[in-house]
Amino acid sequence: MAYQEVTRTGYGDRLKRALGGVVGGAVMFIGGTALLFWNEGNFVKTKKALNEAQDAVVQVEQVTSLDPALEGKLIHASARAETQDVLEDAEFGVKQTAIQLRRSVEYYQWVEESRTETRDRMGGGEERVTTYTYKKEWRSKPVDSGEFRDPDYQNRNTVWMTFDAQTSYAKNVSFGAYTLPQFFVEAIGQAEHANVNPAPGQIQAWAKSMSAHPRFPRALSSTNTPPIHVSGNTVYFGRSPGAPVIGDVRVSFTWVAPHEVSIIGKVSGKTFVKFVAKNGKTVSRLDDGVRSAEEMFASAAKENAILTWILRLVGVLCVCIGLKSIFGILEAIAKVIPILGDIVGAGVGLVCTLVGLAWSFLWISIAWLAYRPLIGIPLLVASVGCVVWLKTKAKAKEVRI
Repeated sequence: MAYQEVTRTGYGDRLKRALGGVVGGAVMFIGGTALLFWNEGNFVKTKKALNEAQDAVVQVEQVTSLDPALEGKLIHASARAETQDVLEDAEFGVKQTAIQLRRSVEYYQWVEESRTETRDRMGGGEERVTTYTYKKEWRSKPVDSGEFRDPDYQNRNTVWMTFDAQTSYAKNVSFGAYTLPQFFVEAIGQAEHANVNPAPGQIQAWAKSMSAHPRFPRALSSTNTPPIHVSGNTVYFGRSPGAPVIGDVRVSFTWVAPHEVSIIGKVSGKTFVKFVAKNGKTVSRLDDGVRSAEEMFASAAKENAILTWILRLVGVLCVCIGLKSIFGILEAIAKVIPILGDIVGAGVGLVCTLVGLAWSFLWISIAWLAYRPLIGIPLLVASVGCVVWLKTKAKAKEVRI
């Protein structure tokens, strides 16, 4: 069943909210513009740093011994990441000679979702209908159901046990004759399941703690079989892993075993540091498996391009939404007659989108003009042309009116 809340606001309150939106919109507009400019500069700087690193990198076929001639040089090499460190989670009986050991914790909880519909009223007022729905999901943290809007679902969540999610890393990971620094160790992937083997006494202690929970089913507390299931890499706290109920908890483990990796890093004694380009950007990379320097630099360049496009989209959205919030006061004023407000709102939205796109394109062009003039000048001419075209179209409409 869904739960609904209806709130009604008058015309004056609506105007006050719209005025507040002007301030918020201005902040979003300025922030989006700054993000667009910074993002283009960051893309160019990162690209230059990658090109500089690729020109400087030295291919090393073997790293079985320390080579003084490589000191201070950026190298590419592939070798096995090895460790003798034993990582342990004593509580759950996990013990591995591993590069990484990760404990993940999930709780079966009620989760609240909401959807709001806005309805205009004659005279400029507004009616907001918020519908709350509830479903059960596995979550990484307990959910506070005391904040739920529906009284029937308030305080229905519980957990039988709580554990901290954690990741431990080997302190000594070798790469041939060298030692991998922490930032490389944390970048190693290819995790696999780590079997758990908690001691019988630990299982009984958990069962006792669960039975003491005031909301734990008494029928389960009275049985001789603890409501705890150990299978593979998971310990399940609850009646049945196949039929979870609110309060159930599952804890699982993964580990990263020694394996082949490829790195791009600057040699510093027996370890590696990040390469610092002339523009201050740092370059280093670790990929799982055997990969060539060309493949690794190509992947880095691709990731840089993807991140740039994501931030461009975010920046453009911030600019357009910011403009819509700034000029949303016009729609709020016109909402005294709902249909008139809809017309004004559609017009404001269209104009703000077009102006926002042109403005974003302009600032992207200005950024490229600062960092790459040969590309920035054509972009700037094109963006100015868009602005002039928009003004011409606006004047033409005024003349027809």
